[in-house]
Amino acid sequence: MKIKLDENMPSSMAILMRAAGHNVSTVPEENLSGEDDRHVLETATKENRLLVTFDADFGDIRAYPVGSHAGVVVFRLHDQRWASLRGPAERLLSSGLLERLEHGLAIVDENRIRIRSKKK
Repeated sequence: MKIKLDENMPSSMAILMRAAGHNVSTVPEENLSGEDDRHVLETATKENRLLVTFDADFGDIRAYPVGSHAGVVVFRLHDQRWASLRGPAERLLSSGLLERLEHGLAIVDENRIRIRSKKK
């Protein structure tokens, strides 16, 4: 799976996802840090990459409708440190949902993963 990590995601997330076999690029690696959200999402979509982020704005389906991008995963955690992110991230990776998320939206919190898929 091709994934782009937003600038707010820790480098440990890239390591975890690469270890799970995913093709990961990061916003900082591509010198996109500080760019407008829309530009970051457009870049991810052009590269056919899921965007993984803490930015809750990407969960607004009115602004970023399901089907208008390659896919978005928003982590909504009370604590965004790696110690709190690792468990939900591992749960997402082991669930197999990333592979089914094409053009959809996933909201991941401490207890569950909610998916909004493109209607066929």
